[in-house]
Amino acid sequence: MTEVEGAAEAAGGWEAVDLLGVGVGPGTFTGLRIGIATGRGLASSLGLPVRGVCTLDALAAGIGEAGAGGERLAVLDGWRGEVFAALYAADGSRIWEPAVYRPEELAARLGEMGEPPTVAGSGAVRFRYELTQGGVRIADDSDPVHRVAARHVCALAAAEPGEEAAGLAPIYLRPPDAERWLERDASQRAR
Repeated sequence: MTEVEGAAEAAGGWEAVDLLGVGVGPGTFTGLRIGIATGRGLASSLGLPVRGVCTLDALAAGIGEAGAGGERLAVLDGWRGEVFAALYAADGSRIWEPAVYRPEELAARLGEMGEPPTVAGSGAVRFRYELTQGGVRIADDSDPVHRVAARHVCALAAAEPGEEAAGLAPIYLRPPDAERWLERDASQRAR
């Protein structure tokens, strides 16, 4: 909340804010729920509209802003040895919808492409070795292109009308850990 207050202050105070943008994932179950609930709470208390933005879309906007020509692949670390990824055209439109991949599966899919895209994000940093086998370009680990910028979330929220607070739906690409633990426990009891 300190960062949110700082951003509002930098914009000229809450009275200068006319729209809230919220990242809706993909990401962790708990993190997404907290972020969306915070966005809804702020929108309700301040009387502001709020729009959800796919985190991969915001990351791809940053890749484009950094000067990537051609296709770009936004890759977030999905934990559990997986990544969340989506492919975008030079104009920012999605080519591949957000999906969860094992790094070697994503590398194989990239290997089928004629021209390798520019790749960035926390998943690209973590799985650099696996993803660069097919000539994929990934910036240095310290490059800011690997971080999702709030300004891209806000710009995308402002650029296109979307569902407001009631329609903020998290993008889950796999079941939450709690469901997996229940299934594991049930299978162990059945033995």
